[in-house]
Parts: sequence; C-alpha cells; structure tokens
Amino acid sequence: MPIKYSDQIGAWLKAAGYTHYFFVGGGNIMHLTESLDRFLKGVPVVHEVAAGIAAEYFNEIAAPAKALALVTTGPGLTNIVTAVSGAWLESRELLVIGGQVKTSDLSHGTVRGRGIQEVNGVELMRSTTKVSRRMLAPVSAAEFLEIVAPSWEPRKGPVFLEMPLDVQAATVEEEALPAIVPPSLATATDVQIDEVATLYAEAERPILLIGGGVSYATAERLRGRLGALQVPTMTTYNGADRVGGEDPFYLGRPNTWGQRSANIVIQRSDLILAVGTRLGLQQTGFAWEEFGRDAKIVHVDIDQAELDKGHPRTDVKLAVDADDFLVRLLAHELPAKPDWLDQARAIRAAVPRVEDVNKTGEHYISPYDFILRLEALTRPDDLIVPCSSGSAFTLSMQLYKQRWGQRMLTNKSLASMGYGLSGAIGAAIAGGGRRTILIEGDGGFAQNIQELGTLAINQCDLKIFIFHDQGHASIRMTQRSYFNGKYLGCDRPSGLGLPDWERVFNAWDVPVLALPLDFESDARFQELMSAPGPAAFIVPIDPEQTYFPKISSRITETGSMASNPIDRMSPEIDYLASL
Repeated sequence: MPIKYSDQIGAWLKAAGYTHYFFVGGGNIMHLTESLDRFLKGVPVVHEVAAGIAAEYFNEIAAPAKALALVTTGPGLTNIVTAVSGAWLESRELLVIGGQVKTSDLSHGTVRGRGIQEVNGVELMRSTTKVSRRMLAPVSAAEFLEIVAPSWEPRKGPVFLEMPLDVQAATVEEEALPAIVPPSLATATDVQIDEVATLYAEAERPILLIGGGVSYATAERLRGRLGALQVPTMTTYNGADRVGGEDPFYLGRPNTWGQRSANIVIQRSDLILAVGTRLGLQQTGFAWEEFGRDAKIVHVDIDQAELDKGHPRTDVKLAVDADDFLVRLLAHELPAKPDWLDQARAIRAAVPRVEDVNKTGEHYISPYDFILRLEALTRPDDLIVPCSSGSAFTLSMQLYKQRWGQRMLTNKSLASMGYGLSGAIGAAIAGGGRRTILIEGDGGFAQNIQELGTLAINQCDLKIFIFHDQGHASIRMTQRSYFNGKYLGCDRPSGLGLPDWERVFNAWDVPVLALPLDFESDARFQELMSAPGPAAFIVPIDPEQTYFPKISSRITETGSMASNPIDRMSPEIDYLASL
C-alpha cells in the first residue's frame, strides 16, 4: 500500500518505542513535523538546543520509552550541536532527525552552500555521534532500524539522521519495522567473575563504585542483595540514584568536586570495583596517578577504549556488560566486611557534610545549608535535576543525600551552562506528573531562559530554585583567587546583564517567590511547593560566598603546578585526628 515516506518514518519510530518528539518547526521538516504528530506526542520548544537536551533527559527517566529531537536545516542543525555533544560525552541515547533542502538543491561540497540555509549536518555532527547519515533516498525498514538502533545500544550515544525535504515527501510502499533484537553484548566468563569474587573475599577494605553504566532497573533489582551482603558501595555522579542515601552500606560520591569523606574513604580502600564507569578525570582527580594508591582496581566498562586510555592505573580490565557483571558477581556469597564498613562510616560521620570553612554574609542564605534544608522537603518519588555547571551543580552533587526512588540527573561531562531548565522539562514530561526539582545558578539559567515558555504551556510540575548570586559565582571565585579580584564579565558591575527575576517569571505567568531566610515556615512557599504546576524560588546567595572544600593545585619541588589527589581537598583539615 502506498504511503508518504514521512508517515512511514512516524510509524517506524512508534514501533521502535518512541513516544515523544521535541521540536522547533521549520520549512525543511514540514512533512516530518506533520506526520510524526499522528504517531507521537510533539512538544514544541523555543530553541533547538532545548529539544536535544529535553530528549536526552526524557530518555534517562522514561526508559524504555524514547523521545527524539526534530530540527530543521541551517540554524536548526547548528543550534542543537551542544545537546548532541553533551549526550555524546555522557554516553546517552539521543536521536536527532534533521531536515535538509531538496536533493536537487544540495551543493555536495562544490560550493559552501547552494540551497537556502543549506548546512552539511552530517559533517557537523560526525565527531560526536555514533552514526551521522544523510538519506538521499528512502531506505527500507531494516536499514532504518540499523541506522537508529546504535543510539540505544551500549555504549549509548547520539545518532543523527538528515532527511532532505523531497525524501520526506516521497511515496513508498508501506513496510513494517522488523522486530528489535537486543544486541548480543560481551559478558564476563564464569572464571572472570570467580576471580573478582576471590579478590573481594581476600580484600580487607573493598569498595564497589557503581556508575551510570549500571542501569536503574538493575540497581532496583540488586538493592536488596547489596543490603543483604552489606557491600561497601559508592556511586559516581551519573550513578547517584542507583543507591539510597540512607542505605547503611552507602558511602557517598567520590569525585574531583565530590564529598571529602567519600574521597578519603575510597583512597583508603585496598580494592576498588569500578563497574559501569569510565573512570574519567572528574572521577579520579587530575592527579590520577594517585587514585586508589593502595588498591587493586577492577575496571568494568563496555568500551575497550576506556579501559585502555592509560588513566587511571587499573589491574583487571573487563570490557563486558556492567549489568550482567554486577548481577552475577552479587550472586556469590561475598563475605561481609563489618570492620571496614564501620571504619568507613566513622570517617563519614567525622567529616561534617557542611564544613565550617565558608563565609556567608548577613541577609543571605548559605547555599550549603540550603541544599540540606531543601533535601528535607523532598518526596521519595521526586525527580532531582541539578544544573550541569557552577556552584549550584557542585554543591548539589557534594551534599544532596538522595532518597531511594528519587531520580537524580545532570550532564556533568560537557558541563554546559543552560542545561538545567531544558533538561528538567524533559524529565518532568517523562515523569508523567512526578514533581521535578531544578537547582540552577542565575547565570546558567539565563542562557536558556526562553524555555520558560515551554514550561508554562505544558504546566509541568517543576519547582525551580535559582541561586541568585548576581552573576557567575565560579568565574567570580576564579578571578578573585587568581587575578586579585579583577572581575570581568561575571556580574552587572563587570558588564554581565542579568534580569530582574521576578519580572521575568511574571511575564510567563509562572508563580515566583523570593525566598525569605526562614523559607520552610513561609506559608506562600509551602503552598507553591505542594501545589501542582510550575513555580520559581529565588534563593538569595552572597555574591562573595566562598566554596570549599575543593581540589587545589600545589607547587612541586621543581616549581611547576600539580593538582592534589582527591583526598587532599582544600583547606586541609584533619577531621580524623580523634578516630
């Protein structure tokens, strides 16, 4: 039966598990925009980068349901590059379908551009996608599935498909999408599992470090088993919600910008089982030679290139499926390590979550205290979205103690300002009514402020907390530390134009409240937090607020600069002297 090809694409996407598409309308995607509306739920956004970010976060929360981003050619393609890059670095599923001028108008590289708004999206996206393909003619169902499936197959990542306008409008014979067969992943052998179990049994101070490569579904399945075995467990930032913060075997989130207590504990271990994490520099610290200095390190990651990259030092490398590995390892009767668990808990208890090293001016809310106070107000099923850079992100990931059942999602690898609102919208739509909480700095929020329109139209149950420190706090701190307070482009006095936040939210009819110092007891705050729908809260943060502890550099014997290892955060305070 004849069918328009864009209709066929819509049917195939639905069959592949896609339920939503985020898009900005454009002439060169007019057929796809109209056709996809018959098969999926379309969510218009104001700027194309928001389409990509929202789809990425949607996919993390809604799996196995999927969302894609649909953008037109020219500026539509250039605008979404940041989102594609973020999903690439975080190994997350993202399908981007881009429009293109008619095939007869393509320049094919002979000139810079022939068709109106012609940009070679395939070359633009090639370095940050698993597949980047221009479809010059309709392809079969089997070939279409072969193009898009790599996005959701380990190691996940973006796929870009560019479709000229006349290809979208072509008439083809209707064809069903083939059955989706899960990929056959490499798995550890029984001998390898037994060897790692033996290493664990022989270790005195083991740590299981769970990364985002361990799926949330697997974490749900194994939570009881981890508790029964009392495995000393930590998570990476991407694996933050795979363990409950109150679980007695949970020992925190080590990281370059991580928790001091967790950094100390992991550096005192004698075995690190790093499962589903690439062990990048953020995780190990820039002084990666000292990561796990007294430990054997078992590194489990699906990508052999990550195992072979040369940092950090690892002793056992397994390029296998992290989910399968962890399920089979925990099937062993791993011996309890009560003495080590008690020692690690004592370290965690001795190091305060909020250290008395920072200064907050009068009439401001300490951002450290704020995270703990907000944490106490959350629900077990809330979606927590820290932004992706700056103090609001760093403090959230350092301090926030997640509850089991909450999802916690950010994009730390690209660390781009402006991810927060778009990502939170995608998460909120995926959550199907679950309350979503966004923590964002004012400088970052301003970068995608236009998506307040998307929030208002969709009436997402999204509570926005903006750290109002009157500019870029992290940039200000760097310029204060290294350039004697010569501020450039970090606040209004140095030329950065930021708005009156209450007036901005009022423009979109989003309720807004400037938080009083005792906000928990404020009747208006309580009303807005508990009511469905969007609301914004402006958190007064001292522009001169300090942010410690942090990893600092030191001068070596040769006079060069070197970063401290992750267990030597500044200021160096011996909280453990009494232990």
